Amino acid sequence: MRAGFISLGCAKNLVDTEIMLGLLDKAGINITDDPAEAEILIVNTCSFIDSAKEESISVILQMAAYKKTGHCRCLIVAGCLGQRYQGELLDELPEVDAILGTGAWHRVVEAIEVVLQKKERLLLTGEDPAIYDETMPRITTTPSHTAYVKIAEGCSNCCSFCVIPMVRGAFRSRTAASVVNEVKQLAARGVKEINLIAQDTTSYGRDLYDGPKLTGLLKELVRIDGIAWIRILYCYPKYFTDDLIDLIAKEPKICKYIDLPLQHIDDSILQVMNRPDNQNEIEVLLAKIRSRIPGVAVRTSFIVGFPGETEQQFQNLRNFISEQRFEHVGIFTYSQEEGTVAAALEDQIADETKQERYHELMAIQSQISEQINQSMEMQILDVLIEGATEQDRVMMGRSYREAPDVDGHIYIESASALPAGEFVKVRIVQGFAYDLLGEKL
Repeated sequence: MRAGFISLGCAKNLVDTEIMLGLLDKAGINITDDPAEAEILIVNTCSFIDSAKEESISVILQMAAYKKTGHCRCLIVAGCLGQRYQGELLDELPEVDAILGTGAWHRVVEAIEVVLQKKERLLLTGEDPAIYDETMPRITTTPSHTAYVKIAEGCSNCCSFCVIPMVRGAFRSRTAASVVNEVKQLAARGVKEINLIAQDTTSYGRDLYDGPKLTGLLKELVRIDGIAWIRILYCYPKYFTDDLIDLIAKEPKICKYIDLPLQHIDDSILQVMNRPDNQNEIEVLLAKIRSRIPGVAVRTSFIVGFPGETEQQFQNLRNFISEQRFEHVGIFTYSQEEGTVAAALEDQIADETKQERYHELMAIQSQISEQINQSMEMQILDVLIEGATEQDRVMMGRSYREAPDVDGHIYIESASALPAGEFVKVRIVQGFAYDLLGEKL
């Protein structure tokens, strides 16, 4: 049999998809990129915000059409949408044969067998959302030189706007031994860049009895031969310790790249968001990071249009972005998610106002990013080659300053074909809002 996968949402969801791919491969089920040829279609969904839910439903319906136009005999919906809405999906989408929630994606082979052999529809969600370990088979779908490694599952921060604790459960760390063993396996396969992910990476190990913290895990990972870059994503400010700052500063394998989603800066908004930080604490942390990690690139994200956000509170955020001059910023409009505390708040902001504030901040950040990238001109960077552009005329890659999938690229002029995964020295010759242009030395 042949199975086709569609993975939606974040990199954390992608890792779940890659484990499911490995489980199917181990069971002797072939994987195809052509959904029209697949007897089994699996959509790993996201339900973080309304737009993600809409995309998930749209893709499910597109895949359902292959029951008539293709070979599909089994359509499975996995991931957050299935966990969050469970029975409703089976009731409203008769084309769906099985639901695998966040606590049951590891039972994908069992679900296929039930659907195809017993001709039964199935709902598997699980009491405790699953967390994988290095003993599970995994087929990575990222380029062969880079991989995501999920070091924890779930979240216990309970921000008032977020559904993740409801669909992913409380924060649970993998053991250090499991993470180290997986990274060793990836290094043996030629992976050079490891991107550590979780809902809150800086909380790693704090739920384990006498367990290692993030700094302890990193000290073990940097000793693994073959790994050149270790990038830490989804950091939470609360546990961004001085020890972590110092380790990033002195360890050459750890990318001088900080991903620190702040969500807002106004103290009143942060309090209603149930965020434990305030503006002064955040500014002190950013000052320490920048003073003690030379050349650091900082990415963050903010939400505009949170319930009750006044014009003055928005201006506080606007001024903060202008003053801090982050290398990378993501701006999101607030999404009223059912079941969250924020959804029941009064003073919901009109969509028109949200969009105006979104575009205003994006324009400011675009100008800042372009100025920062222009300041990089004539600097020499180590660039990890990703491949060629679609026209095969220009090579492209990333430095430590650009994370995969979310940041821009460095395009290399007058460079003959270079193998993906190779590191080259590049002099930056021109900076743009999101990308840079360089020449190979």
